[in-house]
Amino acid sequence: MNTRLAVVLGLACLLALAGCANAPTDNPTLAGSADAPADPASDRLGWEQGYWYNESLPVTTSDGLNETEQDAVVHRAMARVEHIRGIEFDEDVPVSVISRETYREQTGGGSGGSGSNSGVTFDDVRYEALFLVGETQSGSEQSSETTSSSVAGYYSPSADRIVIISDTDRPVLSETTLGHELVHALQYRNFDLGFSGSTLEARSAALGLIEGDAELVAQRYERHCGDDWECVSQPASTGDSGGSDDGSSGSGLHYGIYFTQYFPYSDGPAFVASVEESGGWDAVSDLYADPPASSEQVAQPATYGVDEPTAVSLEDRSDGDWTRLTPPSGAPYAEFGVAGLTGMFAYPAYESSMDDTAARPYVLSPNEFLNRNDAGNVDSSDPINYTTTPVDGWDGDKLYAYKNSGEAAYVWKSVWDSNADAREFAATYRDLLAYWGAQSQGNGVYTISDGASEFADAFHLSVSGDTVTIVNAPRPSELDDVHAGTPTS
Repeated sequence: MNTRLAVVLGLACLLALAGCANAPTDNPTLAGSADAPADPASDRLGWEQGYWYNESLPVTTSDGLNETEQDAVVHRAMARVEHIRGIEFDEDVPVSVISRETYREQTGGGSGGSGSNSGVTFDDVRYEALFLVGETQSGSEQSSETTSSSVAGYYSPSADRIVIISDTDRPVLSETTLGHELVHALQYRNFDLGFSGSTLEARSAALGLIEGDAELVAQRYERHCGDDWECVSQPASTGDSGGSDDGSSGSGLHYGIYFTQYFPYSDGPAFVASVEESGGWDAVSDLYADPPASSEQVAQPATYGVDEPTAVSLEDRSDGDWTRLTPPSGAPYAEFGVAGLTGMFAYPAYESSMDDTAARPYVLSPNEFLNRNDAGNVDSSDPINYTTTPVDGWDGDKLYAYKNSGEAAYVWKSVWDSNADAREFAATYRDLLAYWGAQSQGNGVYTISDGASEFADAFHLSVSGDTVTIVNAPRPSELDDVHAGTPTS
């Protein structure tokens, strides 16, 4: 899946804390080439179904692409991906282009973010624990809306086909998005991708390789466009994609949730590039038999194969009134990793910037979590820093979610590389609590009162060596019920 084009402009706006106009869009008319090389006698890298990777095409995009034009662009894109990645396409990949509205209808995205807490779900507790979605809203619906607002295309392994999503009135594919998705087709056809886990942390580690490989190819593909190659791109959107204005500036994106999802696209390419630079594309292909074990290994390539994550031990000490929540499938707990922690700490800066009356300080300033290039702009190839000071040093985490009637609670334990790293995380977490209106009650207990924010609850924060434990309950008196032995005041 490709979500790369949705946020870089928005992140640049955040860095300046000012309004932004739409980015300029290249919408070329591609001239035909009378001097195209002769077709080879047999299939080879860089040539597909009559088209060389560096061949120009008599294609216009102002009126969309007809079937013949799209077929030519797709086969040339396949040749270009072969040329960059060094893997041959043995069969065609069907490609279709749909509007974002159609995508929303097909996937159920855009159904809104409000809901009742009477049906507390595991996902709702996860997003509440990260201070991204409060109890009066649905975390899963906010996540679905964010995905449907940001995805640019996807490859379906079961159907072995690519779908490109267009924001224009007359759908036109983006060639670099197509290139990204074509890499996914090569991956599923040539490698075993069964190593992806069910938690956010496990997915971040696995997708750091899968999406990082595809995105690195797409970045190199894009760098050729304009100078070496003529490329097709989508014209500027003339419509409104709709969606909520909760941390998304009207786009349907919830930036806090987006930060948790964007990790593989931001840090994955650099991880894959570090392997490719030392061992070539063959070394990258070998990674699929030995993928990164943690998101930390993706964010900090030097730790790959060296710094293994801690398998966090967490005891369920809840009483009979609290029922442990688990997802329908996969691990019966949550793990957030560096992607989740960054989203948690970075989101207040965006939430504040969208509110002219906000007087609360940042938890992390934009300059701490946005990467800038030499020109001072947000780095489009690696926009987000997922190893900020309070996150660097993560070594593992685990969260248990609970419910009691319509109320939720959780216990979250994290382990760090050192005692100092644990204390740094805890100090920033206290800043996060204060941002959302928490008051200290002493003995590690904090409360957010009704009306202070959407996260009104009681919290207990404790640090023991390299370990931080957070217990949450609706009221201080229930902290011990959720996790026996927790102080209530």
